[in-house]
Amino acid sequence: MRIFWIVLGGLSIVAGVLALANPLAATLTAERLAGWSFLFIGVLEIFAVFQQKSWRGRIWAILAGLAFAILGVMLLARPLAGILSLTLIVAILFLVAGAVKLAMAFSLERGNGFWLILLSGALSIVLALMIFANFPASAATILGVLLAIELISNGVSMIALSSSAPVNKT
Repeated sequence: MRIFWIVLGGLSIVAGVLALANPLAATLTAERLAGWSFLFIGVLEIFAVFQQKSWRGRIWAILAGLAFAILGVMLLARPLAGILSLTLIVAILFLVAGAVKLAMAFSLERGNGFWLILLSGALSIVLALMIFANFPASAATILGVLLAIELISNGVSMIALSSSAPVNKT
């Protein structure tokens, strides 16, 4: 099992490096993946609603499923608009997460992780401001760079996980 985690981690790292080598292609891939995911989840949610015997809350579940499916179709039909929208959402999430982390840091005593949480919050806000300052040009690559970082981080964690996997002795 250990070899499996190492190989999987290595493949994830290679995919991340390839995404960093061509962040525009990775951005388009991330946008397409989001579009198909929303469409698939929306259709599955609508299907699941009709498998239920009770009508309680069914209309809300159908509306949510329709919203997901429509969002997926819109992302797939207009990928460039989707990239712009997703980039704005990422920037807003970074900004909000950074503000929450800063507030959390100042609610802590100065010793218990204060500086790490403060730094993390400040970094999130700086990233958001960088995206906003260079928008819409930042939309062409930011999703691909974030995907690459996630793939590399995921690969490193899988390889680290391999050291805790039991060794098969056959």
